Amino acid sequence: MELPAVSLKAIILVHWLLTVWGSMNYMLPVSYAWGNFSVLAVGIWAIVQRDSLDAITMLLTGLLLTVLTDIIHISIFYPSHDFLSDAKRFSIGMAIFSLLLKPVSCYLVYRMYRERGGEYTFNIGVTSAGRDHSTYEPIDQPDAPPQWPSSSKAAQPPY
Repeated sequence: MELPAVSLKAIILVHWLLTVWGSMNYMLPVSYAWGNFSVLAVGIWAIVQRDSLDAITMLLTGLLLTVLTDIIHISIFYPSHDFLSDAKRFSIGMAIFSLLLKPVSCYLVYRMYRERGGEYTFNIGVTSAGRDHSTYEPIDQPDAPPQWPSSSKAAQPPY
């Protein structure tokens, strides 16, 4: 089943609104708002520079990281039942809804990353353990020196 094309502007707008609603009661720390709004700022950069692979990569990475930080924020700062007013319940509900929506947003942003020409290659700089000798050229063993002049060619006259 193919998902419909969703605009990056719509993703950013929905997450912005949910982040505003999630942080309006000061129940979650300021780092929740800073983290999410910083990722949304990178999203605006990805909207402005449509061909930038760096912008969409950083947005995808930021969204993935905020999934982790949102889980930590909500689990640590979730109030007990005695201290939940309706406004706090709404605020934490929007933060949870934003958290639940982020994997879908990550998938959609990943599709945009692929459309912009990105490839899924995970390279952390460690070489592989297998040895592929097809492109290996030893530099410590010089090749045999060429036979000059070649016996198959006639000698060229001096200039």
